[in-house]
Amino acid sequence: MSALFTPISLRGLTLANRIVVSPMCQYVARDGRAHAWHLVHLGGLAQSGAGLLIIESTAVEAIGRITPGDLGLWDEATESALRVVLASVRQVSSMPIALQLAHAGRKASSDVPWQGGAQLMPGHGGWLACAPSAVPQRPDETPPVALDREGLRRVRDAFAAAAGRAARLGLDALEIHGGHGYLFHQFLSPLSNQRVDEYGGSLENRMRFPLEIVDAVRQVFPDDRPVGVKLSVTDWVPGGWDVGQSVALTTALVEHGMDWVTASSGGISPKQSIPVAPGYQVPMAATLRQVPGARVMSVGLITEPSQAEDIVADGHADMVALARGMLYDPRWGWHAAAALGGTVTAAPSYWRALPAEQAGVFGQTVQGAR
Repeated sequence: MSALFTPISLRGLTLANRIVVSPMCQYVARDGRAHAWHLVHLGGLAQSGAGLLIIESTAVEAIGRITPGDLGLWDEATESALRVVLASVRQVSSMPIALQLAHAGRKASSDVPWQGGAQLMPGHGGWLACAPSAVPQRPDETPPVALDREGLRRVRDAFAAAAGRAARLGLDALEIHGGHGYLFHQFLSPLSNQRVDEYGGSLENRMRFPLEIVDAVRQVFPDDRPVGVKLSVTDWVPGGWDVGQSVALTTALVEHGMDWVTASSGGISPKQSIPVAPGYQVPMAATLRQVPGARVMSVGLITEPSQAEDIVADGHADMVALARGMLYDPRWGWHAAAALGGTVTAAPSYWRALPAEQAGVFGQTVQGAR
């Protein structure tokens, strides 16, 4: 039996297989609100054959958006807009759906990637960002405002409020974005966190606010639904966040009730030097999986079914997540099932799509119309 196509249970949620559609920013929301693009985008991915679909990075407050086009979940308007999209997707797919909660911190107020992604200034479509310290992402950028006590409380409460909205929307799981140089990661890395209070300095202090966010989310999200955290396991910069510190954080995350960790990397500094290659982050996932009680998701240039199968079968990770690979091939799960002898769920209208030699992929066959 294929390891990739065996079920896995996370609290009260059971996934039919170990394939996950990774959260992928679309940068087309309107004042944080989902609309027709998200319906079509998510509706298509919900037919991919994956075990779990994670909705893109979703800002917990307006100034926490990476770009003005980021999806949000900070008020009634953003919640209502997402409810409409989810209701339609649920009508055509039984795939479990999660959502990634995020705050961009000092990387907020950026232009969309296809316009270059440069920092946007107040009065020119942007706003003043916040961060652990008044240290910009790049030397030529406007520094962010260092979060004071009131600001820390505001951000923590925003994560909790968004988690409560996600629960009301009936989302099956949450992932907290703790990597790629965004706010959670900015507190962890000594490259971006230069505070001298109890939230900076030592590893324990730098982990303090991220763990407060974790606790706030876990407290309001239903106990039978899982919550995970995406991490940048290393900054790929000397003197920055690294694998050893990620092991310590993963240990703490398990103790604080997190149900999985997604092992990604980088994003905190333009000085990073990343040895990009197929599966380059898999060894990091394997290291974190040695932490007692940890469930780990591997992500990053996983493109082939045999590659994904080996990652799970060899014990390097419990799940694999695909992003660009799913955009390029929205039926990746079907093709993986055909290659590995697994089965997936798809709408009956699609059952006749398979070549005859792959007829078992859906576990069903259907005759042609009379």
